[in-house]
Amino acid sequence: MTASNQTNHAHHDSPRWVLALLLAALAMLGPFAIDTYIPAFTGMGRDLGASTLQMQQTLSLYLAAFAFMFLFHGALSDSFGRKPIIVVGLIGFLIGSIGCALSPNISTLLIFRVIQGLSVGAGMVVGRAMIRDLFNETDAQKLMAMVTLWFGIAPAIAPIIGGHLYVWFGWHAIFWFLAIITTALIIVIVFSIHETLPEEKRHAFHPRPLFAGYREVSANVPFLLLSLAVGFNFNAFFLYFMSAPVYVTESLKLGPQQFAWLFIPGIGGIMLGAFLSGRVAGKMPFAKTVSVAYRFMIIAAVANLIYAFTFEPSVPWAIIPLFFYAIGSSMAMPSLSLIVLDMFPTRRGMAASLQGFVSGITNALTAGVLSPAVSHSPKLLAIAMISLMLMGLGCWVGYRRLQKR
Repeated sequence: MTASNQTNHAHHDSPRWVLALLLAALAMLGPFAIDTYIPAFTGMGRDLGASTLQMQQTLSLYLAAFAFMFLFHGALSDSFGRKPIIVVGLIGFLIGSIGCALSPNISTLLIFRVIQGLSVGAGMVVGRAMIRDLFNETDAQKLMAMVTLWFGIAPAIAPIIGGHLYVWFGWHAIFWFLAIITTALIIVIVFSIHETLPEEKRHAFHPRPLFAGYREVSANVPFLLLSLAVGFNFNAFFLYFMSAPVYVTESLKLGPQQFAWLFIPGIGGIMLGAFLSGRVAGKMPFAKTVSVAYRFMIIAAVANLIYAFTFEPSVPWAIIPLFFYAIGSSMAMPSLSLIVLDMFPTRRGMAASLQGFVSGITNALTAGVLSPAVSHSPKLLAIAMISLMLMGLGCWVGYRRLQKR
């Protein structure tokens, strides 16, 4: 560990697993804001007098706001410090969650979903920068893998919690639940997390150098290729989660309290992939780790395509390829993210922001455009999955060729 890393590590006295748990909890808010209310989609639409398309927009507008604000979370943390940006983001998400719980109609709900989207990404983006502030390359990969492992719990339990809250108390209780979690996180972060970016390493907050930094990072072709690879890899799997209200109920013929058939194996794959990434940290180069991960993704996507065109979907067989794909996607993500952050060591917050923005845009397009177009057909879902995976693979191959040149 370098001297600077040793100095920064002193800023946080808690054990590494505690820091990983806290940073994962911040990242969990994003999937919780999506997955807890998916089982209540139909009931919410009926209660609010909203069409299926309008309900789908509660996802796509949230994700669009999420992606847009990704541009600024990290850059602001480079200027004002990591902790203040996290706390402000949590307060914004708390306001959005309370507003959603009190929404009397779909228009109001959409407004507060946008507020949630604008604020929820702060912890995810700034948390990545904090990890690299504190740790060297190998330790950062291990910690990021540990964060992914903890983070993987959220989408597995969120639909289960959401389904039961909806059945027992109605859909409003889902957003009150998010508000309670956020309040607890604000308290914990304020009193337990120390600032990781010293004053002398911060950038002055002026528009000209800020936009110069954006131009520098966004014009970097290897950076764009890696960011797109992360987005495409994840969305090939994320597509099934976004299509869950239709896929689970119509194709798999399961009820609102049975979404766990899709979510638990999928998230189990994410957690296993993160565990494998942590195990090979320091033993296998980033590029080798990503190459192994793509083998998982390719085999799983091909198997999923063959199954979709051969059989009627049923559990557990329709879910098995998704489990193995999730392993590969999750195994690749820490390495890809760290390569991106290390391209711009003096602007890690901005690099994390722009990477998240690129990935977030692909998330929004997947939820708002691709998912509604293919969710009704298992065959189209499988075609879309393998297409996204191949685009991610193409970006990775393009990056590797540029590096060799």
